[in-house]
This record gives sequence, C-alpha cells and structure tokens, in this order.
Amino acid sequence: MSSPAGQVRRVRHYTAGRFHAEGDVFPLVAPVDGRTVGLVPEADAATVDAAVRSARAALSGPWAAYSPADRSRALHRIADGIEARFEEFVTAECSDTGKPRELAAAVDIPRGVANFRAYADLSASRGERSWHTGTPDGRGALNYTVHKPLGVVAVVAPWNLPLLLLTWKVAPALATGNTVVAKPSELTPSTAELLAEVIDAAGLPAGVFNLVHGHGADAAGAWLTAHPGVDAIAFTGESRTGSAIMRAAADHLTPVSFELGGKNAGLVFADADLERAVEGTLRSAFTNSGQVCLCTERVYVERPVFAEFAAALAEGAGSVTYGPMVSAEHRDKVAGYLARAAADGTVLAGGDAPVFGDDRDGGFWVRPTVLAGLPEDHPAVREEIFGPVVHLAPFDTEEEALALANAGPYGLAATVWTGDLSRAHRVAPRLDVGIAWVNTWNLRDLRTPFGGVKASGIGREGGHHSLDFFSEPMNVCVKI
Repeated sequence: MSSPAGQVRRVRHYTAGRFHAEGDVFPLVAPVDGRTVGLVPEADAATVDAAVRSARAALSGPWAAYSPADRSRALHRIADGIEARFEEFVTAECSDTGKPRELAAAVDIPRGVANFRAYADLSASRGERSWHTGTPDGRGALNYTVHKPLGVVAVVAPWNLPLLLLTWKVAPALATGNTVVAKPSELTPSTAELLAEVIDAAGLPAGVFNLVHGHGADAAGAWLTAHPGVDAIAFTGESRTGSAIMRAAADHLTPVSFELGGKNAGLVFADADLERAVEGTLRSAFTNSGQVCLCTERVYVERPVFAEFAAALAEGAGSVTYGPMVSAEHRDKVAGYLARAAADGTVLAGGDAPVFGDDRDGGFWVRPTVLAGLPEDHPAVREEIFGPVVHLAPFDTEEEALALANAGPYGLAATVWTGDLSRAHRVAPRLDVGIAWVNTWNLRDLRTPFGGVKASGIGREGGHHSLDFFSEPMNVCVKI
C-alpha cells in the first residue's frame, strides 16, 4: 500500500483474491492540510457486479467447509495481522481522517483487533447447532436449530471511525460463514485496503472478502446495496443515506442492519460530581472533534449548577486536543450551523477556525465550540451537526429534563450525571435511546447490544446480537 515519500499513491480494489485499480480516479485529500495524498479508483457497475459474483462463488467453495473453529482461527490470524502492522494502520487512519495519533493508536486500531478477536471467540463457543429435546405439546420429537450464513453481505462503512466500524461488521459476518463485499467511505479508504492485505495474507479463500471503492449515490454504494446478489446489508452512516439504502433493499426484501445518526443528550443533575461531569462531557462532546455518532451535542443542566457547569465546560473546551473536520464540505456544513448559532444565541467558547500560521491552515479545522441560549427548535439544537459543537440549556425538574432529552427524531445514546443511584435507575430506562450511560460515556462491552431507536437505526449489533443478524436459524424436527 505504501508509496515513496512525496509521491501520490494509488488505492486499490480487492476482488476475487486480486488487487487492482481499474476505473476513473478521484483525489484522496488529507484533512490536516488539504493536500492530495492519493488517487482512489471509482468502481463502476461492472466492478461491483464482479465483486458480488466473486463473493457468491466463494460461498460454495472451500469457505463452505470451514467449521466454526476454522473460522475462529482465521479471524484470530486477521487480528494478528493487524497487530503486526499496527503503525501502518495508525498512520493510514490519521492521514485519511486527520484525527490525533493518540486517538487512533488508543481506540481505532486496537478496537479493530478486538472486534476480530471477540467474534472469533463468540462464534467458536456458539457453534452451528443448538438442541431442543422436547416439544411443547408433548409429542415425541428431537428438535435442533441450524445457524446458516445469510450469504453475500454488503458492508458499507463511514469515514469517522473507518477501521473500527468496518471491522465491527466484517468480523461477525465472516465469523458466521458469510462472504463480504465492503465499501468504505470514499473519504477514508486506506485502512480498508490495509485490511484487505491482512486478510489476503491470512489465507482466506479468494472471494470471501472483497473491497470496492467509490462514492455512494448513483455510484458504487448504490449499485452494491441494490444488487440482487446481495443477501444482507450492514450500514453505518447518515440517517438520510440509510433511508435511501432501505428503499433500494425493499425491491429484494434484503435484510438490513442500520446504525444511523444521533443528536445525543446529556443530563447533568445538581447532585452530580460536577468535576467528573465536566470532564466526561468534554470527552463526549469533543472526542474525534465531535465526529462520533455517540457524541453529545445537547447538554441539559439543572438550573442551580448551570452557570458553574457552563463556565467550566467553556474553559475546558479551550484545552481539548482535536483534529480537523474530515473534508472541506463537512467543515463548511459545521461552519454554517455555527454562523446561525452565533447570530441567534451565545458562543461561550470556540465558534471559529484556528489559525496556525503553517500548512495546517489549508486544512479543515473548527475549534471546539460551546453554545447556549438557543431555542429548542433551532437547527443547531435539533439537527445532527457531527462536529465539535455542544449546546447547553438549563432545566428545573426531572420530568422536564426527560422531555427535553427525548424530543427530536433521533434516539441513539444519552448520558446521565447524578449522585443519586435511585434517580439514575429511574431516569435511564425512560430515555428514548438504545444506550444510556450513567456517570460515564462510551464505556463499551462488545457483548452488549449496540444501536438506536427512531431515526438512529434498525436492529442491534454486538455479541450474539450481531451473530443473530448475520445468520439464519433453521429448525430441524425429527419424529421419535
């Protein structure tokens, strides 16, 4: 994958066990300084079709004879391969996304490894069959369930956590015996190509994993998700894109697993440890420059501590380590929200682009921003910004806090900061979200269900929830 210093490298597809770079190319731009660092091939409809056909053929090849233990060992080899090339993965992820190295090295790449190891172990322990030795009506029969792979799975991954979210779907899909055609974001293709190299070196049969690059609408993403040879679609990204994929999937009744957008709320009660709440909110609002679906964009603070919390958060925002927005287009989107918010409310911190006086001034930067004073129907409060922007507002009662948090079309995650254990257990289940954290944020056990409600997604990922999506249970009943 690497190129000599100063040269623009060529990203490659990987289909049927072969790397190639057919197709028109578009530039790969580094968000840090705006330089073109690579050329990415745009997969045409024929390339996508060939990838799906390759995956289909592999289902009846040597891969079909792999036992759960065989697949588990293969996934562990992939994890070993990522670890062996750890620094390459970190460098590629930072180049594509602009995120700080310490974030990629501590989160993105280790989670990629962990995803393969977790599903390798889970799938091996589950096996392919489970037993039921009786029937409810008392008639003598032996029942057992066979867990069969769905077939060809299309995996469409986003640009914010490219390797983490790609492997979060590829690993359980392979663990359950499926074959995969993956399409990463056109903005962040590099670690997907590295993963293809690792999978190739791990000795998986040709066609089990395929990788195509390109854009989404009227391009590779749309052709892949509408392809009649695809048996399931796993997607993380914008809710609007999820709607488009769902319309395409409807023609073939293709099962979908969606992790979509969020406008996540945080609730800070007056009895909370404010220092911990401020520290946690700085993480939840500004990790990866706010470009995480789980990030907090709305914080509701009980009125007696609102001023103290707001002052501390605004001060802390000035010392956050952050990276750029992923593209000029996304930077302009975030800047548009900030311009409207500045006109209609109060900017407590940030709200503009930093000036570095070096090459970074050609990049796509936005300073961590704290807003206040906007009405609840303001676009900056209601719509997903997906940047380093958080809005603060006071509340007076627990019921008001819940009503504010549950308003709006999204329902992915929420945080609750309180020193009252009874309140924590009372409030958290009443939040219209898939994940509620109490006195913490983004503390993940990979076995637990992950996903959202309303416009934030369909289905759950994680642990056996992913294994269940990527396999079809079949009942066999033998009369005794």
